[in-house]
Amino acid sequence: MPKPVLLVTRKLPDAIEARASRDYDARLNPQDEMWATDGAEIARRAQEVGAAGILGAAGDALNTACIEALPESVKVIATFSVGFDHIDIAAAKARGIVVVNTPEVLSFATAETAFTLMLMAARRAGEGERMVRAGQWKGWAPTQLLGVTLEGKKLGILGFGRIGRELAAMARGFRMEIHYRDIQKLPPEVEQGAIYHDNEDSFLGAIDIISMHVPGGDANRHWLNAERIAKMKKGSLVVNSGRGVSVHDESLIAALKSGHIRAAGLDVYDGEPKVNPGYLTLENVALLPHLGSATIEVRDAMGNRALENLDAVLLTGTAPPHRVA
Repeated sequence: MPKPVLLVTRKLPDAIEARASRDYDARLNPQDEMWATDGAEIARRAQEVGAAGILGAAGDALNTACIEALPESVKVIATFSVGFDHIDIAAAKARGIVVVNTPEVLSFATAETAFTLMLMAARRAGEGERMVRAGQWKGWAPTQLLGVTLEGKKLGILGFGRIGRELAAMARGFRMEIHYRDIQKLPPEVEQGAIYHDNEDSFLGAIDIISMHVPGGDANRHWLNAERIAKMKKGSLVVNSGRGVSVHDESLIAALKSGHIRAAGLDVYDGEPKVNPGYLTLENVALLPHLGSATIEVRDAMGNRALENLDAVLLTGTAPPHRVA
């Protein structure tokens, strides 16, 4: 029997592409051309090759129009990500297309990125690195680039899921006090001493640093706005490695300029890869290019998880282990 055709929208790690090519008639994207940001192009290519499955990624335009235009041959969409807000789930369900994701393999790496940003913001690491590269460093000085320590600070974690809890575990090693805001209070064995807040006023007023780990979508769009920033202590830090859409850029930029927010560390952006130009002129913001899960180990694990789900639907006819729709 011929192998099922698998349309792969992005360049993936070599080991994952090798496995995909072994088990499927894999149509790869070796140059990582960005055609998947156009839903019509995804649908056109799927029609052209008679795809049985699509292995996509965050940022792919798997919207209503795209899914409605997919050929009948498409049985499953696997996203190379935990988040699936780039996929119109309702449209997929209406077409009977299974949607799967890659949870439980990237939490530690993403928490590492959040912690990196927290340290960069607190210790002005980006400013120092730029100073050295520009040949402007004149030697050690008692008041040069004074930052703040993380020791003893109250870390507020917005969204106490897997990533948030991994970050909390790291922060305890820095003798930080953990606070969290989530839909509901978690059991004590999960909290591990973290302090729950059932309303945002007490949460925002208590913390020195906020690290954001909420999903995308309209519910959290521009959650961190001028009103909520005003409730934070003067000199607080903001870290976002979750979803760019959850921060209102102009409000954060204004707070960084005024000093109400001491510094920020961002790995995700509203409308990325575009970055609000207001950030680019500020020294007190560390900017990373969406590195959250970017380790060799994690990206291989994500790819294997995606293929395990695809195998279940297309090769063995069994229930995929990580179905979201």
